[in-house]
This record gives sequence, structure tokens and C-alpha cells, in this order.
Amino acid sequence: MKVLPFKIPKPKNEALVYQIDREQVFYDQLHQHGEIQISYVEKGAGSLIVGDSINEYTAGDILVIGSFIPHVFRSDTRIMEESLMHTLFFDQDSFGKDFFQLTDLSSTQNFFKKSVFGMMVQSRKSKIIPLFSKLSHQNKVEQIASLLMIINQINKSKTTPLSSFVYRKSFTDDEGKRMSQVYDYAMERYQEPITLDEIAEKANMSKNAFCRYFKKRTNKTFFQFLIEIRIENACKMLVKNPELSVAVVAEQCGFNNIANFNRKFRAFKSCTPTEYRNQF
Repeated sequence: MKVLPFKIPKPKNEALVYQIDREQVFYDQLHQHGEIQISYVEKGAGSLIVGDSINEYTAGDILVIGSFIPHVFRSDTRIMEESLMHTLFFDQDSFGKDFFQLTDLSSTQNFFKKSVFGMMVQSRKSKIIPLFSKLSHQNKVEQIASLLMIINQINKSKTTPLSSFVYRKSFTDDEGKRMSQVYDYAMERYQEPITLDEIAEKANMSKNAFCRYFKKRTNKTFFQFLIEIRIENACKMLVKNPELSVAVVAEQCGFNNIANFNRKFRAFKSCTPTEYRNQF
């Protein structure tokens, strides 16, 4: 199976694919595909990298990942229950080049515009989730009708982007494997000090070449990306482990200086770690 690009298993002449992923962990290789992906996470939780950003997902989330956006799910293996996700794959020309250009469907253009950076749906879930629940019992015509209703509800919903920058060129297999190795290494070892020599060697590149390579494809430095991973994991620990002090959380997430942790946390979350914890 190729890491990048990733081919959705779609029968010939089939415009829409409905897929159920029922696994201990979701497909965890960095990949991209031409189809737009709308997913409802029924069970499971973990981290999701989309484009240049790391996000958290949990049961009940509805996610939209646009065409050719590099992304990877990293399921939280500490959760013993299975992961379950319902997904619709389609592209803007699935039903004919001009289908979504029809005046009757003009409102869908906002959906496609926002899908470029991916989005997480924040409202109207009570109207969208029942539409996903019916898909497995529907024929193709009914599924297409459900897709249109889901897009309509997402258009009316409050959403937040999943990324702020997307490298628009398709990755080669070698590029995909290299970026996947870098992401995996950072997400598995974020608690430890990671040097530029170390990560450049992992990518099989010189330090200068790696810095240029990573910045071009994510619009940020590797260490900015690493700090985001550490902050997102700190957020989870602050909420799930209220017995741990902020200093302990900082140390366990790779920060050896509490003042630096507080400063970086506020920069990313616009509040202090204690304020973030108190929200929950």
C-alpha cells in the first residue's frame, strides 16, 4: 500500500464511496487522495495532522478533509475500545463537471471553499449524525441524497479549520514516506529532547536541506511543529489528569522550563495552562 498518494478503493463508474472503518486504530500513515472526505467518528480518539496543523479528535466529531490535503490519524492506543468511523468520499466532479455549479446548488460553494483547509464541525451535529447513521442501510441514490443533506447541514454549521496552510503539490512516494517518518518520530518522542541533527538524520538529509524541505511543505519550522505536538498533548493531560501539577505536565510533555511552557501555551491557546484546565 502506497503511503502517498493513497487510492480510495472505488469501483469503476462509482461516484460516491461510503466506507466504515472499524479498527483498533485508524489508518495511521501520512497520505492524501483526490477525493473530499467527510467523516463521522462514532468511537475512538486521538491526534489528527492535517496540512500544517495537529488537532485532537474524539467520539462524536465530524471532520471534513479536502482534496489532496496530506493527513494522518494517530489513534490513542490507551483507549482499549475499537475505533469506528463512517466516511463519505467524493469529489467536486463526481456527479458531472457542472453539477455543483448549478444555481440550485450555489450554496455548496462555501462548503468546497472551506474544505480546502479541512474543517471540524462544531454545531448542528444532532442533525448530521442521524444522516450518517442511515447510510449503511441505503442504496446509492439514497446515499447521494444523504450526502447533499450532510453538505447542506455543514454549510449551516459553525466550523473551525483543521489547517492554515496546505502544500498544494502532490507528494511522491519517497516524499510521503520521509514526511511520515518525521511525523511519527516527533509524535512518538515529543517528551524527549529532539535535536536538528537527530531529525535530519531520520529524514536522511543534511540539516540545512531538511529545514528548507520541512518549511516548504508545512510553512513552519520543525521545532514550531514539535512545540504544537507538545502543547496538544499537554492539553489532554491537563484535562484527563487533574491530579498532576502544571509543572509535572510540562515536564512530561517535553518542556524543561515551566516559564517557557506557560509562554508557549498562552501563545497557542490564548490562556494559561491553569485557565485551560479550569474550562473543563
